[in-house]
Amino acid sequence: MLDSSFGTWARILSNLIKNYGDRWAGAVAYAFVLVVSLVLACMFYYVALGEVTLVNVLSVVVFAALTSPLLLSVAIYAMRQLDASKEYLESATQQEKLLNQTLKDNINRLNNEIDERKMALHAKHRAIAELRKEISERRKAQQELAQQSMLLRSIVDSSPDLFYYRDERGVFAGCNKKFEQVIGKTSAQLIGHTVQQVFGEQDIPRVLQTDEQVIETQQSINVDVEYPVANENCWFEMRKLPFINDDGEYIGLLAFGRDITSRKEAEQALETAYKDKGKFIATLSHELRTPLNGIVGLTRMLLDTELTKQQKSWCNTVFSSAETLGNIFNDIIDLDKIDREQLDIATDSINVSDFINDVVNFAGLIAEQKGLEFNIKRTGMLDIYALLDPTRLRQVLWNLINNAVKFTHRGGVTLECRRENRADGPWLSISVIDTGVGIPSDQQDRIFDMYYKAPDASGNNAIGSGIGLAVTKALVHAMKGTIHVSSMQGEGSRFDVELPLELCTAPNEQSYAGRSLYILLVEDVPLNAEIATNLLEQRGHEVVWAETGEDALSMVETEDELDLILLDMQLPDINGDEVARQIRADSHFDELPIVALTANVRSAEQELQGIDIQGALAKPINTTKLDKMLAELFGIEASKDKQALPQAEPLQLSEQEQALLDVETITDFVSSMGIEAFKRSCDLFTRLNPTYCNELNEANQSGDTEVYVSVAHKLKGAAGSVGLQNVQLHAKTMELEGAKADTGRRADWLDELEVKIREGQSALHSLIAKLAENS
Repeated sequence: MLDSSFGTWARILSNLIKNYGDRWAGAVAYAFVLVVSLVLACMFYYVALGEVTLVNVLSVVVFAALTSPLLLSVAIYAMRQLDASKEYLESATQQEKLLNQTLKDNINRLNNEIDERKMALHAKHRAIAELRKEISERRKAQQELAQQSMLLRSIVDSSPDLFYYRDERGVFAGCNKKFEQVIGKTSAQLIGHTVQQVFGEQDIPRVLQTDEQVIETQQSINVDVEYPVANENCWFEMRKLPFINDDGEYIGLLAFGRDITSRKEAEQALETAYKDKGKFIATLSHELRTPLNGIVGLTRMLLDTELTKQQKSWCNTVFSSAETLGNIFNDIIDLDKIDREQLDIATDSINVSDFINDVVNFAGLIAEQKGLEFNIKRTGMLDIYALLDPTRLRQVLWNLINNAVKFTHRGGVTLECRRENRADGPWLSISVIDTGVGIPSDQQDRIFDMYYKAPDASGNNAIGSGIGLAVTKALVHAMKGTIHVSSMQGEGSRFDVELPLELCTAPNEQSYAGRSLYILLVEDVPLNAEIATNLLEQRGHEVVWAETGEDALSMVETEDELDLILLDMQLPDINGDEVARQIRADSHFDELPIVALTANVRSAEQELQGIDIQGALAKPINTTKLDKMLAELFGIEASKDKQALPQAEPLQLSEQEQALLDVETITDFVSSMGIEAFKRSCDLFTRLNPTYCNELNEANQSGDTEVYVSVAHKLKGAAGSVGLQNVQLHAKTMELEGAKADTGRRADWLDELEVKIREGQSALHSLIAKLAENS
């Protein structure tokens, strides 16, 4: 309690000293001590003595007044010391606290550092362990890589194919044992060397050329290389390819080579065998064709003689069989070319209409031999020039027409020709339609297979080799066309051939200014003779005309400077084949060329079989073929001065003009001889026409069928020469059937003839007017 009271008064004194200083605090404490001493003295004396005297009070006060300053000074000093000590202690305590906190912070930091060092040590141990593991795995991977490298090297070295690698500078960087064996050098002698240091001089250009190709194109290439190995020439199939890094940069060249010597030898042996086979087939075909042509020619001559019905049937069978055999020879030769992939398509600029006319002549002949009707239908403008292979296309149509005739026993065969303008250009569509036995629906997908023959109604295989349609399909596809069949059994078949037409200009006109020919024209129809003379004279040639065979033989004897004979096959006195035979009988005329003029080239060639002639021209004469024939016979080059001109725009023809006229022939003659010369020919026909009609009428009334047929033949030729197609066809009917028809039938034909002539001449005058406007 005392300590507590003392502490309280000490704090009060301490506060006074702090607040008021030593003096003020001493004064206040002094006054307070005096007051307290006075109060205590009064209380003491009053309690002890019962009374308070002034002396007693003053003595106490004086005593207190004298002793208090000393006591207060000591107390104040003591308080000062105590405050200083307290402050010192508080400062020391605070410093100790700060030091303790600093020690604690240092201890914590040290502990953290220790923990971090422990963690770093553990991480170091783990890293060392991982590094050891990685080193171990790397060593293992290196061992495996070395093993794989050794294995790969063993595989590469044991490979029968050669391999080498060259860097971007062309320096060898690696190869295998096979390449070492082929080159004859070790890898040590190869690596680090260039192409010029490794290969022979004769091989360097080829190697560098293929290298440059790989570098430029950044594409692999394959080449067959012949290289001498151990004094033997070996063949290698080399594949070179660029070595590209991840950035797409060329960093080297890889080359692989396979020994294909045995394959090359086999290919060469096979090629030799194919050649031998081709020679054998060609020789066999030639050897067989010679007697076959004799069979065809003699059979045709037999058919023109008086035969019994049975004999004529036998001859027709022989003739058709020989024709079929000839077509089979063609198919066999083409089949051999198909096997060797040497089926070539040789296109030429041909007149499509003229080509169709040639086919019609053949088709009409074989249909006539079997007693079938043959019809031709044309649609669209066909008087155009196009790049086609006439030989291959003719073979296709012959195969189809022969098949149609072979499998048709009643009715007829129709040939439809159409020009169609499609989105991808003009197309030629040709259809062969028959009324024959037809093809079962389940067989139609197979009839184009090689050696396949569809069975007939009795279940037997059809007669034939089974290769004709297969070859036909191959030919059509080679010409970039298509062929389709549609058929109903018992109702007939239809074969459709579609070919793209590449239109072109007409062939260059021929010029014979430097070579004028002296030509004998043997022609019994004056109009035909005039047109042929105009065509020849327009080309700078001199023409003499003989109307009969006797006149022709006389002129051959008397004219010493003849260069060429154009010989009509049907003459009023002697047939053309007999005229040619008599001319050839005199060796003096062995070098005199003879060219037959005929409406049927194929038939004329058969009739002239065995007689040395230089060709045949179909009537009416096609100017392009005439020019080509003259150029081939006399070696006269076509004039380079005249360039081929684009074809004129097609004329707008009426249906009547298309039906009644041979527009192609008319435009051909007009373009060659001029519109005025052709008009003169038309005028000549107008003058000759009444004469022909009167002669026909007189012959009919007198029953002289021989004269009737002869005049009909002349009328047919005259009408064809001026393009009166309908009149020509009617006159042909009169010629072919006039000997068998009765008087009434022949009279009806005459009436129809007059109508057809009037209609034809009207259409002809209209067309000439259009041509005059268009010229």
